[in-house]
Amino acid sequence: MKQAMPVNEQQLGPNLTFYDLHPPATDMLAEVRQSLSARQPHLHPKFFYDQTGSRLFDAITATEEYYPTRTEAALLARHNGEMQQQLGDTAIIAEPGAGSCQKVRQLLECWSPERYMPLEISRDCLLDATRQLSRDFPAVQIRAVCADYCQALSLPGDSRQPGQVVFFPGSTIGNFEPDARRQFLRGLHHLAGPGGALLIGADLQKDSARLHAAYNDAQGLTAAFNLNALHHLNRELDCQFDVDNMRHLAFYNADAARIEMHLECLEDQRLQLGDTHLTLKSGTRIHTENSYKFTVEGFTRELVDAGFTPQGCWTDPDNLFSLHLARH
Repeated sequence: MKQAMPVNEQQLGPNLTFYDLHPPATDMLAEVRQSLSARQPHLHPKFFYDQTGSRLFDAITATEEYYPTRTEAALLARHNGEMQQQLGDTAIIAEPGAGSCQKVRQLLECWSPERYMPLEISRDCLLDATRQLSRDFPAVQIRAVCADYCQALSLPGDSRQPGQVVFFPGSTIGNFEPDARRQFLRGLHHLAGPGGALLIGADLQKDSARLHAAYNDAQGLTAAFNLNALHHLNRELDCQFDVDNMRHLAFYNADAARIEMHLECLEDQRLQLGDTHLTLKSGTRIHTENSYKFTVEGFTRELVDAGFTPQGCWTDPDNLFSLHLARH
């Protein structure tokens, strides 16, 4: 375990405490220079998420083609009572990567936990979301933690206690490479702690045409979302991408059981990376994201390998998406 960072604690309301764990800063320019200069050029998916990117992603989740968000919401609405019966009283819900804290609202309404602990690296996003949440759920003590959850899956103070449920919804677990996923699931096991549990979403393998449509929507929102990473880098680092001569590509790699997203150069791209130049030839693809798809049996084995004991799994009638409940 890494040495704990100093914690800045602020009381922002009668039921809202904000903990700043000072997420480590990264050298953005050095990271981008290294990843674009690699044999297979790539960019970290975090560069999707500036203000425009976050707005585009919210729009993507509402498209007809993008099934995960609405399918998961329906599963939670249909089965959260059954999940609560299996868990018993839930003292704390902890949510790594909580973002706008929208999905947890169903659980807060149904389970009435004593505390909710969202972990999110974006300070402004976390503050905005939890201030509203504290007003909407005055009986829930909210302990908001500004932290990079991939580096430090731990909670401040006396927050760890029996009955803590880690909530990790969506298909985010599919964005991790297999080795990183194993390590991350072990981190979630540590975060849940003795007597705790994990409720996690996993997107399932399905017809490739359905997957292709989900990542190539007719409105072009996913394409705009992918390309927005370049707009983001142009604004922050003045990389001088000619975005009009880049193309969004998303396809299903059946051998790896994953959707791959790329940006393809339609012409040579001469980039400015600080005091150096880099040319990406026409036809070069920049790999921006993977989204692995699972089977129920395969993902259950991964949970067991991470130390969890599976308690239940819920899927929709079309087997598009799964929610897994597992004990520490």
